[in-house]
Amino acid sequence: MSADTTREQYPFTDGPPPCGAHNRPAIDLTKTEAIIERTGKSRDLCIKILQELQAVYGYLPAEALHYVTEHTAISRRQIYGVATFYDQFRFTPVGRHLIRVCHGTACHVNGANRISQAVEDALRIKNKETTENGLFTLETVACLGCCSLAPAMMIDDTTYGRLTPDEARKILNKFSAEQKIYNAP
Repeated sequence: MSADTTREQYPFTDGPPPCGAHNRPAIDLTKTEAIIERTGKSRDLCIKILQELQAVYGYLPAEALHYVTEHTAISRRQIYGVATFYDQFRFTPVGRHLIRVCHGTACHVNGANRISQAVEDALRIKNKETTENGLFTLETVACLGCCSLAPAMMIDDTTYGRLTPDEARKILNKFSAEQKIYNAP
């Protein structure tokens, strides 16, 4: 993995910001300050602080992570280690709607790879990427907990099961059409 690839996936590392980061609005660090004041400053609170940062911002902004290292006993190394170890943490914002395709055992043997490929082709993105319009982010997950519906995917909190690649594309087309109507001026 090259240094540039690492910076794009983990913008908390040294170097220039990841592609597109300069287009993001500045974050409100008073929210980070409030989280630290409410939660505490000790090293053992790293996961709790990261979870709260992600709940507030939707991801872990580099500015907020730097603020945490400057105002707590949590080191940059600890934050990076924890945030890259757990899949729940993200370094980049997600789209308005999160699509999760299950790749657990039941879904895997029933065609999860074909469902993921259909979604990737339809949206022109890969796993952990967001569409250019910011509407969708795609993630493959280990299990959605609905094995009897395999293969399955979720869009936000709605589960779709017993999918074929064609059904997955139809769901995405319908969902996208509904969003255009919903977002119309």
